[in-house]
Amino acid sequence: MSHLPLHCDTFEVDSPHVTYSEEYIQSTYQYQTTRVAQEAGKTVARPVSTEYEFRTKRKVPKMGLMLVGLGGNNGSTCVAGVIANKLKMQWETKNGTKNANYWGSLTQASTSRLGGHGPYDADVYVPFKSLLPMVDPNDLVIGGWDISKTNLADAMKRAKVLDVTLQEQLRPHMQHIVPLPSVYYPDFIAANQEERADNFLLGESKMAHLEQIRKDIRDFKAANGLDTVEVLWTANTERFASVQSGVNDTADNLMAAISCDEPEVAPSTIFAVASILEGSIYINGSPQNTFVPGVIELAEKHNVVIGGDDFKSGQTKMKSVLVDFLVSAGIKPTSIVSYNHLGNNDGKNLSAPHTFRSKEISKSNVVDDMVGSNRILYDEYEHPDHVVVIKYVPNVGDSKRAMDEYTSEIFMGGVNTIVMHNTCEDSLLATPLILDLALLAEMTSRIEYKTAHMPCFSSFHPIMSILSYLIKAPLVPPGTPVVNALFKQRCCIENIFRACVGLPPDNSMLLEHKKGMVERAASPSRRTGAASSTSGAKKQKI
Repeated sequence: MSHLPLHCDTFEVDSPHVTYSEEYIQSTYQYQTTRVAQEAGKTVARPVSTEYEFRTKRKVPKMGLMLVGLGGNNGSTCVAGVIANKLKMQWETKNGTKNANYWGSLTQASTSRLGGHGPYDADVYVPFKSLLPMVDPNDLVIGGWDISKTNLADAMKRAKVLDVTLQEQLRPHMQHIVPLPSVYYPDFIAANQEERADNFLLGESKMAHLEQIRKDIRDFKAANGLDTVEVLWTANTERFASVQSGVNDTADNLMAAISCDEPEVAPSTIFAVASILEGSIYINGSPQNTFVPGVIELAEKHNVVIGGDDFKSGQTKMKSVLVDFLVSAGIKPTSIVSYNHLGNNDGKNLSAPHTFRSKEISKSNVVDDMVGSNRILYDEYEHPDHVVVIKYVPNVGDSKRAMDEYTSEIFMGGVNTIVMHNTCEDSLLATPLILDLALLAEMTSRIEYKTAHMPCFSSFHPIMSILSYLIKAPLVPPGTPVVNALFKQRCCIENIFRACVGLPPDNSMLLEHKKGMVERAASPSRRTGAASSTSGAKKQKI
């Protein structure tokens, strides 16, 4: 018999392990894992339980989000989407009336299973955003920089992402927004971007550029009365910077390199350093190596959250699902070939070989942990052939086309081939990720934890690996395994948030529904009145 899931918007945990105060949600949580060792020629697995105390600040700050690349497709679409949602806009299309929404956002448009309810344990779901007190994207104050001084209404029109009838409603709200001058070092992006570059900081002094970006962050925070500001890079993909001893290998060397105008200090690194020195979370949404060792050391030194690299929106997200499925099913992928063509400015910039190389690297490593998890299928050094191709085709605009071929070896030498074609509005997939990255980073920065051997509460490591679900090439702390399998990444976020309110992971075992004949015989019969109970369950409210 089927029982429909139930939904509620808010909840509170009733448990001796959770306390709610005006300032904090505080929980005690038993973290259970398994440690494996090689002893006397055999593998020994030992269950380990560690008690954690979590303390989460309840006050939701007034938050600013500064986008590098504010006037690009992603930036203009992000601002437009927030305004449209805040004003509850509707618009007409050939397919009928559309309403502003946040579809595609993990935090705003997905749910989490809270538990079971009633005599038949009907699933109860809550909005993901209600697990902990998060910032509402409608309350974000958004600004930022761009190498093009086009106002956001005209930038939105140039992007050709949103319906014209919606653009007409948005124009009065966006035409007064003009990006701040950005950092422009032509060597780091494609030469074809020069025609857009009319809004950049003058002079050759990289230290002067750094100080101006820092001032922009401070001024934005003060002018809008903000509690916190995040900076997120959604500008052009840069080429990889050369990691050089004495230049960007340590925090001190990096600061000296900026002072000396070293050529291998990229614009994105200038923004990252400025954000860290201002205590602002910095997220890299493009594939370049912004986080050179010196930036990472600087973030650790100042305990400022950083996260990246490269938005995981369409093709790569599917790859991290499909390869996980194949390998987990005992099927051996031997070849993965991905072909993309797109016509927006991102595609134009990626048509240069040195910027494409950054994207190729971020896309190519997303199957490594899944392949490495199965030594039955793969030898230690074996890996599927993995090829990524991106072509610029202006005619398709923001409507990116992705074609993938997955060839696998199956039972007794057989071959299985899966071919997938994906058409997506690139910026309409990326924009919800921008919001999720910003909101999740802020939320996680309010979580502190403590174990028995720690003298006081601590925040998480400043390299925010919890954001991996939204990132192609997750940045993780040294010595931390990289996880690319999509559902593991989502479970990481959800279960940490559940732990903060004292709830166990949702493990899907459902042991209470797997009663054997002995237990059934010993249990009171539930047949009597089953029909009336079922009827009542549909009417009950949480």
